[in-house]
Order: sequence, then structure tokens, then C-alpha cells
Amino acid sequence: MLRIKLKLAFSTGIALGLLGLSACGNSQPTTATVNNPETQNLPGAQASANSHPLFTLGGGKSNSSQQGPGIQVNAYLWRATLDTLSFMPLASADPFGGVVITDWYSPPATPNERFKANAYILSQQMNANAIQVTLFHQVLQNGQWADAAVDPNTVSGLEDRILSRAADLRAAAENTND
Repeated sequence: MLRIKLKLAFSTGIALGLLGLSACGNSQPTTATVNNPETQNLPGAQASANSHPLFTLGGGKSNSSQQGPGIQVNAYLWRATLDTLSFMPLASADPFGGVVITDWYSPPATPNERFKANAYILSQQMNANAIQVTLFHQVLQNGQWADAAVDPNTVSGLEDRILSRAADLRAAAENTND
């Protein structure tokens, strides 16, 4: 239980830190292709001409030759993560940082338990180490939600499904480009 709370606190701290860092630097608004998660970071997707990097270090000077779309993650893993976790309500999605956070989901067959997932895309490469899923499980006991153990096979199963879906998306994209 303490481990789950520490992971949740760590995840929240990372999210808040990224939010705070994104406020640093150039005060001009950012407009990138993140507004459309359907096409975000798909091959050939470009940031708009007036976008700037997510993190700017220094005095906030703008040099358009050094600006890019910011931190990017593997487009296939991103789409596959959203597809795989689509049965759960989405709480937050950060395509630049590669973080997908769901809200609590109760399966219809077992309304006295609920699940929440955090998925982290850790690399632009598509391999087993590029995706990490953290799953939280709670059961209703005496009118209160209590933390419960998560089967590690469930977590690895979700990661495997994401990787499999990403491979399918990449194969479909390669077939359409030929």
C-alpha cells in the first residue's frame, strides 16, 4: 500500500514538475499538433511554424532555427497506448512527455472493485523497455475504497497488448506507404 502511494506521489510530482517547467521560457503561446491526438506524432506530422520547444533554457530568446516540436515519443506506441486503454476513462494525456493517465474504472461484472492505469512511453524506439504501465487496484470494503494487490501478469499483459498494437499500426502504415 505504501509502495502504491509512493508511486502515485512520484507520478504526481513528475506531472507537476513538467507543468512548472513548461511555463518557463518564452511567454508566447505554443501551438503544436497536440490539439489532435488522432494525428499527434504520426509519421509526417509537423508542428506549426510558430511553435517552440516544450522546455526552453536560458533567457527566453527565440531563435527560430533552433526551435522544434519539443519532446516526442514513438507515434505507434502513443496511439497503441490510447487504443489499448480506451476502455478506461482518460484523465490526462501528454503526447510530448509520453504519459497517459486514466481515471478509475469499475468493470460492469465487478462493481465493487476499480482500476486506474498510468502508462509511460520511455523511448522513441519500439521495444519492450519503451513502455511502462502502472496499474492501481482498489476494492470496496465497508463503504470505503481500499488498495488491493495487482497481479503482475495483468500489468505485463497490458504492456504486451500495447506493443502488439503498436506493431500492427506500424505494419499497416508500412503497407500503405508501399
